[in-house]
Amino acid sequence: MASYLRSPFGLTKRLRIAPPAPVQARTVYQSRQPWHGNQSVPLEHQRDASVDFDDFMSQTAQEARGVTLPAREPFYSPEIQRELEALRLPRSIHLNYLKPLKRTPTHGVPAADLQLRSYSVRNLEFFADFALRAAYYLDLPARGPVPLPKITERWTVPRSNFVHKKSQENFERITLRRLIQIQDGHPEVVQIWLGFLQKYAYYGVGMKANVWEYSSLDVSKEMDEQAEQAKASIDERLKLFGRRSDRVDDADVDGLIHDNIFKGASGSLAPMGTYGKSN
Repeated sequence: MASYLRSPFGLTKRLRIAPPAPVQARTVYQSRQPWHGNQSVPLEHQRDASVDFDDFMSQTAQEARGVTLPAREPFYSPEIQRELEALRLPRSIHLNYLKPLKRTPTHGVPAADLQLRSYSVRNLEFFADFALRAAYYLDLPARGPVPLPKITERWTVPRSNFVHKKSQENFERITLRRLIQIQDGHPEVVQIWLGFLQKYAYYGVGMKANVWEYSSLDVSKEMDEQAEQAKASIDERLKLFGRRSDRVDDADVDGLIHDNIFKGASGSLAPMGTYGKSN
């Protein structure tokens, strides 16, 4: 029993109680005021009796706002520097920094209207620029892009179906549009242009095209000519269909049936059994 009571009293000899640290009580009003006590221990050695530390730090912060350090330029020898300045960007790269080129229309007859729609101005302008450049390289006179009126849609729906059922929430969607018109373009070239844009479509951009085709008054005669041309191409394909030159003939089938190998495979040469017969 004495051993059990001795250990707790022995531990009390090794305990050391630190003196209570002074804590300064502050009211709510004082807590909102700037603290002038020990604000930052690492910055205590930077304080100077002749300079107000808080004013110095605030002034330094104001001077540092908007200041950007100059980038380090690589050092080259004068010969290499002159060669770099004389270099010229390739024409394909240099044209990306310029406005897209356009062909001059001859008659001004509209061939197609392409309407681009998107919720992002950046994606819309980028793809409109891409469409104009593709039309230039296909030798299609293009006009635009013409900004069309925005489509603004709004919805008011309940916020929730339980606690917030009576509160409502508003949603708004703005659709931006651009119009590009192709003039004096051949219908096949216009279809190639639209197919190229559809193949390399940009995300977030929708397309809607109206295409016009012009023909003469003899529509029936042109349709008959197109049918004759289609028939000629179909006849060339039909020549590939038909009987093979190495096909099996009737005589070959008769020879295969009476062949001993065929008879043996089918079981005709096997001895007749006596199943079901009694002697």
